[in-house]
Amino acid sequence: MILSPEEWSIVALSLQVSLVAVGLMLPVAFALAWLLARSRFPGKLLVDALVHLPLVVPPVVTGWLLLLLFGANGPLGRLFEQALGVSFMFRWTGAALASAIMAMPLMVRAMRLSIEGIDRRLEQAAQTLGAKPRRVFLTISLPLALPGILAGLVLGFARSIGEFGATITFVSDVPGETRTLPIAIYSALQMPGAETAVTRLAVISILLSLAALVASEALARRAGGGRTNHVL
Repeated sequence: MILSPEEWSIVALSLQVSLVAVGLMLPVAFALAWLLARSRFPGKLLVDALVHLPLVVPPVVTGWLLLLLFGANGPLGRLFEQALGVSFMFRWTGAALASAIMAMPLMVRAMRLSIEGIDRRLEQAAQTLGAKPRRVFLTISLPLALPGILAGLVLGFARSIGEFGATITFVSDVPGETRTLPIAIYSALQMPGAETAVTRLAVISILLSLAALVASEALARRAGGGRTNHVL
């Protein structure tokens, strides 16, 4: 189980991609979760379906759509390149973007369940005592939703660690740049005599994902006051 320097770099890159992915998606996922939990508007069902679409369409399709939108000739790809100097093609930033999109449904679901579990009477009581909406949100709503937010983060992290299809379709397999754990395992499987390396990387991947899943379940139970409050 002693990893080679190249394998350590793969693990480090996977952690970097996953952490950036969940950090990038956190504000978007929370905003969507709040919108779906607290708002009623025409087309809400469609928005809910679009949020969960990456869960049901083949990851290759998601990667292809990202390629069309964020590729070198895509409208959003050109916008990011010209405005911020950020390129996604064949870069770890593209792997982080693909992982963020694939993690979004799970993050939104965990956060939405936590928001829906908030006792609205607490917020109403604070408002009757003169608290402004912003203060109610910061002192009551956000702290009560925090366990679900944390559960969504670690669940998104677990999903990002295992992301393969959308990433390899969008940014390909570039050693040292986009070769995360799943892609490295797939590449090693194509090489004769690489079973030992596959085993090492697979064990690391399983341990990281298992730790994140256990943490998300523990946070979900805390959000439910000790009751089972599954986010999957």
